[in-house]
Amino acid sequence: MKTQSYNEPNSLGFYGNFGGAFIPEMLYPNIQELKEAYTSILASDDFKKDFNKLLRDYVGRPTPLYFAERLSERYQTKIYLKREDLCHTGAHKINNTVGQILMAKRLGKKRIIAETGAGQHGVATATVCALMGIECVVYMGAIDIKRQAPNVSRMKMLGATVKPATSGSQTLKDATNEAIRDWINNPTDTHYIIGSVVGPHPYPDLVAKLQAVISEEVEEQLFEKEGTKVPNHVIACVGGGSNAAGIYYQFLNNPKVNIIAVEAEGKGVLTRESAATTRLGRSGIIHGSKTLLMQNKDGQITEPYSISAGLDYPGIGPMHAHLFESKRAEFISITDQDAMKAGLELSQTEGIIPAIETAHAFAIFKERPFNKDEILVFNCSGRGDKDLQTYTDYFKLID
Repeated sequence: MKTQSYNEPNSLGFYGNFGGAFIPEMLYPNIQELKEAYTSILASDDFKKDFNKLLRDYVGRPTPLYFAERLSERYQTKIYLKREDLCHTGAHKINNTVGQILMAKRLGKKRIIAETGAGQHGVATATVCALMGIECVVYMGAIDIKRQAPNVSRMKMLGATVKPATSGSQTLKDATNEAIRDWINNPTDTHYIIGSVVGPHPYPDLVAKLQAVISEEVEEQLFEKEGTKVPNHVIACVGGGSNAAGIYYQFLNNPKVNIIAVEAEGKGVLTRESAATTRLGRSGIIHGSKTLLMQNKDGQITEPYSISAGLDYPGIGPMHAHLFESKRAEFISITDQDAMKAGLELSQTEGIIPAIETAHAFAIFKERPFNKDEILVFNCSGRGDKDLQTYTDYFKLID
């Protein structure tokens, strides 16, 4: 089964060997309804008008493309940061939720469910539900509820119900399982806003298209600053991979642009406390799609680990699995220790405290060199407020 491009799946939702819709029969009507409607809704002038208006007036787009002068001087290359951390709610996640809430209204849905790991997608979903006056239920792992407490408070202030997932590792994987069970039991009035480029077709394509605004803006902004729309390298952290899909999207089919994906190695790939899927995973099915995922010899999903709740997922989206298998993208894994150091370095060099997910991407300078005249664009996908307690404890910032 072939795909004609790196950013567009075929009619069955496959990117190369990965993707599709592997779902229980009871979910078929939900997925089929979305599959039949999403492309025409996204293409309609009415949707584009409402989506672009909210991105501009509510989200705060376009976000800046910032030249990191001191970091560039330190590493002897040209480093730009796409400032998605400046979006309303503090991360790129809001782009997707604005698009999906508009889609849910057009499908006549009265109730929204979502899953969240780091809490940023949960906050973004609760935000757009408050904006539209729609009921919102967010599933979150019990462990993530503890380590991302500020975002749990935000969701509740916004009127959402936060339901803990207490099975398995009590993290994002288990929250996703609970959300899918809810959707099966509420097939007609509920829309499931998936937060990453994972899940059954058409979700990976839908989320990637809604996040593509990031790379569309980079092209225009880079031309203004450098006289070219084409950077040498585009770099992002990858858990499920929504921020990566967004900043890669416009460049995926241009061989002049090197794509770099940074995974969470956790405490090391040999420690069994890691989330480096491309190093530890193999082909399998998770949450409705075929992709690379971490599993034991019997095919049972193994528990991932990362200090970052947003990267603590045992798989990657099917688009990213195809990028890895086809060698279109360069995959690098970064340990907790190096990610935390990179987060501190960005804070003290540029005055920007990144989310720990984002900090993984900035640690690649320890792994590979870049030439002086090369242009690097990082997706600064989220701000570090939610991770402040983790930073505080890790660096013992308070005696």
